[in-house]
Amino acid sequence: MSDEREQQAKLPPRWFIRLFWFMHRGLYRVTGGRVGLRRAKANRWGMMHLTTTGRRTGQERSVILGYFEDGPNLVTMAMNGWADAEPAWWLNLQAHPDASVDLADGRRPVRGRAAEGEERSRLWARWRELDTNLDAEAALRSGETAVVIMEPWLDPNR
Repeated sequence: MSDEREQQAKLPPRWFIRLFWFMHRGLYRVTGGRVGLRRAKANRWGMMHLTTTGRRTGQERSVILGYFEDGPNLVTMAMNGWADAEPAWWLNLQAHPDASVDLADGRRPVRGRAAEGEERSRLWARWRELDTNLDAEAALRSGETAVVIMEPWLDPNR
């Protein structure tokens, strides 16, 4: 990644990013999930609604994330709007990997994990195809951004 490309990454102010997230979740809730999600396609990422278990409270916590499909798996990134801190959903998923996602075509139970090694490199390259500014945006963080895989699984409690 070149220094020129890294310097091109400009994000909106943090307050704007947080306001957008708030409004997006509100729109999803108000419409009963009819608006706010979209299927991933070959040339664009989709949007899913992830529900995790809070690592401290044990209560359900939800967030809307971008994703793409890799076979039966859903792939996202723990990026927190490119801020340095890890997103709460990722910390929750590390403590309690069993979760559920709502997609445009329905709900499915998943188990989350971080991609590592060659798998991470391959999935990062796929994200780069969908977001040509990915490396410049990732350079805004001081640490490596986790590539998170949501694997389907059968939850015996559901």
